[in-house]
Amino acid sequence: KMTLPLALVALISAFGSSFQYGYNVSVINSPAPYMQDFYNRTYLERTGVPMDRGFQTLLWSLTVSMFPLGGLFGSLLVWPMVNNCGRKGTLLINNLFSIAAAILMGTSELAKTFEVIILSRVVMGIFAGLASNVVPMFLGEMSPKNLRGAVGVVPQLFITIGILAAQVLGLHSILGNARGWPVLLGLTGIPSLIQLLTLPFFPESPRYLLIQRGTEEQARAGTAHPVPLFQSKVPRPQAVSRDGQVPSWGLCAPVPGFKAAQRGGPHGPCSNPAVVLLQVFYYADRIFESAGVHSSSIQYVTVSIGAINVVMTLLAVFIVESLGRRILLLAGFVLCSASCAILTLALNLQSTVSWMSYLSIVCVIAYIIGHAIGPSKCPQPPPGAVFNFQPEPFNFTVGLLFLYMEAGLGPYSFLIFCAICVATVLYIFFIVPETKNKTFMEINRIMAKRNKVEVQESKELKDSYPLSRQEEKKSLSSSEM
Repeated sequence: KMTLPLALVALISAFGSSFQYGYNVSVINSPAPYMQDFYNRTYLERTGVPMDRGFQTLLWSLTVSMFPLGGLFGSLLVWPMVNNCGRKGTLLINNLFSIAAAILMGTSELAKTFEVIILSRVVMGIFAGLASNVVPMFLGEMSPKNLRGAVGVVPQLFITIGILAAQVLGLHSILGNARGWPVLLGLTGIPSLIQLLTLPFFPESPRYLLIQRGTEEQARAGTAHPVPLFQSKVPRPQAVSRDGQVPSWGLCAPVPGFKAAQRGGPHGPCSNPAVVLLQVFYYADRIFESAGVHSSSIQYVTVSIGAINVVMTLLAVFIVESLGRRILLLAGFVLCSASCAILTLALNLQSTVSWMSYLSIVCVIAYIIGHAIGPSKCPQPPPGAVFNFQPEPFNFTVGLLFLYMEAGLGPYSFLIFCAICVATVLYIFFIVPETKNKTFMEINRIMAKRNKVEVQESKELKDSYPLSRQEEKKSLSSSEM
């Protein structure tokens, strides 16, 4: 059952890490005109010449795209850090990236340098890349199997809350103005500071302590009194033999790097289409304006759309374990692909057919709902469990080229994402198994069978957890008994 310690560690981890992921995805949208004006003014003061329009577009594209590029670097740091520093230790160290970036962004206007904003976006991307992988891993190893799906949605819920918080604070009447945007960017350090001060009071992942540190006493100390929910991870004394070895059947949490699953997974390029979500929000202002919404009210309508995103993700927390991740993934991607296709048609016809603007609004809302119930949250547990592929290179490419795509293709750019969503639907339908109420070893075997790959569990465990040959041999012997 859900316990107070589990709820607290989930909330602290998600607020201190996942919340900032969503916040920094959306935080530069509202103050974009004021930040670009700051770029231009700074350049003019340095050179005495106004910034070229093309160069300004390039700088802003870099500002947007450096975040997912940093996410790529952060993702590459995940396994070295979690193996050497632990799950909790990695999250604590990761806070330093966020705090440093917050200070740099918050003081950029005073320092009259826009380069530190671009640099800080890379640093925040590193933070987000680590957080988006380590938080689900940490919570997945801390929660019992029957709650793993619901707890796994919590980080994604806080991502959507972070997006909504950035939209609310980015209102022109609050911080989304010429004077407030540095504060808006600098606020991202506060959740990290809170996590840095509170997370040390919670135990490290018992699985990390048991498997990689070999400290059975510490692992059991973290299961008994402070957080009793951990008992499900080490349910019986036989999970560790007398000589301290860990049989393969005793592992009931994610084993990274499964070769059987490395052919791909639902974590492909558009499986977490936050970049498409940003494009929808980019068009939202024009869509609402064409539908007759007053320009001063558009920002509040956009915030309402963000609230719908949070509500639908919150709803998914309660239905993911009953329906399963696979069906929600399929439903979400089907709705996203249909919304992209119809939105393309509506945007092209709204100048000639009056009611098409209202259809565009419906498509925006439908896409938000599809994104919330499916790709927004469901991919996170499976990749943390089985897959070794990250979408950051795709997100970086789209973030860098989006303004050029929009200028060249206009509404037709949605068709690109529609095609990717359709391809992802087909892939999930034919390849990806349901993970509901299955251990990660069971998921690995299913993927291996579907891909016609032989499961080499001992090799996988050795790759993930450095064991000596003698230990590996004993582990294999234990699993055969």
